[in-house]
Amino acid sequence: MNRTDACMKSIGSGTLVFVDTEDTTIGSATFDFEQRIKTYPNKAAGGSDFAEFDQQIRIMPVAISPELKGVTLRWNTQTTCAACVTSVTRWADDFNNAAGDNAYWDANDWNAYTDGRWGTRATTWNGTGKETIDLGWSVTANVDASTTATATADFGTSGTPAVREIAPRCDDYLTPSLPGCVLPHFKPTYTVDTNKYPAAGAYYWYMQQVMPDHAGSKRWDSLLHYLGPDTPLTNSAGNKWTQANSRNVICGSGSAWTIHPSDASVGSVDCDEYAMATTHESGGYPQSVNLVTSGTKCAQLFTDKMGDGSANSGLLADTRTATNGPSGTERCGRAAISSTQNEEAFSSYPAPAWRLLDGDGFFLNLPGYEHCTSTATTCTWSKVG
Repeated sequence: MNRTDACMKSIGSGTLVFVDTEDTTIGSATFDFEQRIKTYPNKAAGGSDFAEFDQQIRIMPVAISPELKGVTLRWNTQTTCAACVTSVTRWADDFNNAAGDNAYWDANDWNAYTDGRWGTRATTWNGTGKETIDLGWSVTANVDASTTATATADFGTSGTPAVREIAPRCDDYLTPSLPGCVLPHFKPTYTVDTNKYPAAGAYYWYMQQVMPDHAGSKRWDSLLHYLGPDTPLTNSAGNKWTQANSRNVICGSGSAWTIHPSDASVGSVDCDEYAMATTHESGGYPQSVNLVTSGTKCAQLFTDKMGDGSANSGLLADTRTATNGPSGTERCGRAAISSTQNEEAFSSYPAPAWRLLDGDGFFLNLPGYEHCTSTATTCTWSKVG
């Protein structure tokens, strides 16, 4: 499973037993089943101006009693959606040839290796805002040998109401992008290029280790949560809360941040905050578990040459106020990081491509520092690749 595709191969086999009105067993048929969901996050993925997702089932015959003469399977899909239009199921064989209105097998002429059937249903969402769409599936079968004998197999739903593991979500928030759909239960990972941005990577890794919630760390299974365009929070002006509002608390004009002197080779520096202002974990986000009143409450760090006679740079403690440096218990960080690294470390962050909305979780991967084991010792950046 990923942000756009879910393949459910674990549905497994099902044996359908057919009984007539006199409770006499006519025969049985066994099939293997797989299901897939594919969502299209944008027009480039789906080729449409609308938000769309597809559902697909694959059915492979394993055993069919000759007494049944023939077996027809109907795929029943349930879609709980306020603004959806769903197509009829298109059936095809293993060679993508049209295979009629339903899946059918002649009980005396079938092949387990080449007579699979593929059913596909396309759903278009025409709503506004966002909607999570609950799905359900079953198959109903009847046989040529009887007009009354039927059998049903239930494949469950797209998840419990609390989790909805494989329920698509469609939205039209990401203007000017067209509407699209994703599987929001999947939590993606953004990887910072620590070869290009080693100082930023070191800083983020350090903060992941020492923050009480370890925000963004896969090691600690701790997600960052995106501050999206659909946030219900507002600022003092009554407008939607934005990353600029969060950043202002940590690095803004009233946050008492000043540049720590550093070697000229470091170049211009910016105030870089962690967790990022684009997340609910930011120390400036009003409902953050890491909420602080000012960036002065954060761990204070800066980038400079190591002072060992080499050209190497490192992440160092700013001891101008806290003479012993960060305590290791701060809920946020702010660091004087190279302007280029601060501005570009997240330049490839694919929030629109992932269709991240407010509260969506993601991890932050920092490969150049994953070998580091402790913040109590000096750890050297490792080139990746």
